[in-house]
Amino acid sequence: MILGKFCPPTLGHQYLVDFGRHYVDRLLVMVCTLTREPIPGDLRFGWMREMFPQGNVEVVHVTDDDLPQEPGEHPDFWNIWRGVVRRYQARTDFVFACEPYGFPLADVLGARYVPVDRAREMVPVSARAVRQDPLRNWQYLPAVVRPYYVKRVCLFGPESTGKSVLARRLAAHYETAFVAEHARPLLDHKGGVCEAGDIPLIARGQVAAEDAMARQANRLLFCDTDPLLTIVWSDFLFGACPAAVHELAATRRYDVTLLADVDAEWVDDGQRFLPHRRQEFFDRCRTALDRAGRRYAVVSGSWDDRFAQACAAVEPLLGQRHAGPASGHLAGEAP
Repeated sequence: MILGKFCPPTLGHQYLVDFGRHYVDRLLVMVCTLTREPIPGDLRFGWMREMFPQGNVEVVHVTDDDLPQEPGEHPDFWNIWRGVVRRYQARTDFVFACEPYGFPLADVLGARYVPVDRAREMVPVSARAVRQDPLRNWQYLPAVVRPYYVKRVCLFGPESTGKSVLARRLAAHYETAFVAEHARPLLDHKGGVCEAGDIPLIARGQVAAEDAMARQANRLLFCDTDPLLTIVWSDFLFGACPAAVHELAATRRYDVTLLADVDAEWVDDGQRFLPHRRQEFFDRCRTALDRAGRRYAVVSGSWDDRFAQACAAVEPLLGQRHAGPASGHLAGEAP
């Protein structure tokens, strides 16, 4: 058996569990969480279950908030934890751990302690180090955990202002992933015509693409539009937007939004229209961001100017230590 907080799971934890599941016929992994810890326990449990779906690994969630965490907290500490383990497993033959607690825990269980990478030479990381500076320790984060810490940058604004080109250029510059606009391929087969019934599908597809690509991102994820911009378009085209899209938009968080100005040449690509109302649409975009309390920066001028301004807005994200969910926004921050 293995027990831990996995706050968050790291590649060190992955090695520990992989070692154990190759060593024994059946491995019990106990994810022990407290409500006061910085990462929700249900989330950590879900991560571990997804990381280890193998048939000989059973992942269980221990949520007892009154369990002592250190031997000094209770005189019967080890017997209490023996009872917790036996709640899930009557017999334990081996205890795997990279910490010294493995010896007394194995002893009280009548098992044998198997130390695994005690010196952390093979996977030199700890969960504490990741919590303190996840971006610096990015290479030690499993793919399932990365969306929690990834910094999300949203490209926002009117059409034909270079959002898609800028998203791709920024992703290449920072050696990471970008999320393309979902509406374009969805409407291609209709000659670019958008109907009211398309709006929920556009928003839903955009969110699905973003969450899927977050696992492939390298610290930053550049998102070409988001559900809030879908709301702006729906209000602009149809005078209203479905409540479900508003609800979806309310769940999304971005570390910074790049609002593209309209001082760029209009290019008709078959899906763009109403060039004479670009400034009006830009004003609607800005109002939507302000109402949502989104942190944003306006990018304008030449393509190189926009790129430089975008980098200036993004660079501070890489220097921030991030201890909470990805993409928390700072209400009321404007350029």
